[in-house]
Amino acid sequence: MDLPPFDPQAIDPGQPGLWRYQAMLPLSSPGSAITLGEGYTPLIADTWEGLSLHWKLESLNPTGAFKDRGTALVINDIAARGAARVIDDSSGNAGASLAAYAARAGIRARIFVPAHASPAKRAQIAVYGAELVPVPGPRIEATRAAEAEAAAGAVYASHVWHPLTLVGMATIAWEIWEQLGRRAPDWFVTPVGQGTLLLGAWRGFQALADAGLIDRLPRLVAAQAERCAPLASAMAANRDEANPVPSQPTVAEGIAIVRPVRSRALLQALRESQGLVLTASEEEIAAAQERLAHKGIYVEPTSATAVAVLDSLRPHIASEEIVVVTLTGSGLKSPPQVHNLSD
Repeated sequence: MDLPPFDPQAIDPGQPGLWRYQAMLPLSSPGSAITLGEGYTPLIADTWEGLSLHWKLESLNPTGAFKDRGTALVINDIAARGAARVIDDSSGNAGASLAAYAARAGIRARIFVPAHASPAKRAQIAVYGAELVPVPGPRIEATRAAEAEAAAGAVYASHVWHPLTLVGMATIAWEIWEQLGRRAPDWFVTPVGQGTLLLGAWRGFQALADAGLIDRLPRLVAAQAERCAPLASAMAANRDEANPVPSQPTVAEGIAIVRPVRSRALLQALRESQGLVLTASEEEIAAAQERLAHKGIYVEPTSATAVAVLDSLRPHIASEEIVVVTLTGSGLKSPPQVHNLSD
């Protein structure tokens, strides 16, 4: 889906969150938006083991995850078309986001989730009033269940397939550009499963470049868990598309996607940006989550994957370069086991 040209004069700071960019959003029914205040999350400067960087706190979106950017636009489009009921499949964050925004819009939601998904995420989906459907087996089985229902006529509000998801994700690039004083970072680091945030951000930065507002595009870094790294395998083999990888359990459940449906576009963006795909072990992810929490920032393991790859990224970064790391989901989504607590 093509975006309207980016016009900095059309930014409306009087609108909440990402709706400051409403003039640049191709909604079929612009005007009074269904919103929970998503977007315009903080960008905070910090250091990580001596590396200067900025954290983009997507965990502070209304449902605790970056998915709200895409869901807000998708639900506005679906509501404008008169849908009364939607379905989706999700390992947790996308389902919780759709459940919340569907509730806000007065639309019933039915969410298929892997039976092994985080109890906290499943509870969040249910508390919004959505119908929760646990599906046994690997993550792909939840997708198959949703696709079967969609084939029977249900409105499939898939965060993966709906084109407005990527439009919503593009707004993160515009926010970062504003928050950095109207300049682009040199590096944009994010966890990648289906890759909607990476691809949407890339298109957002491209829109800024097309408008003549930045003179270079950031290098993209896709962070994946070693146990599920289809993009890393494809890059190493110099393939244009990712092949499915064996499904192995990982604490980074939000990016446990054995083959992203937009793998060709993701790999193209990574190569065009001279970017990298970096992986982290289970131990590195857990350590990064704990170390970040000790700095006052509590994220789920999926988000910590982007932090865990920073040691591998460090040799590629020049001292003066600006690094933005996206922290995609709150630690409250997947709280760790806490032992030996005293009264």
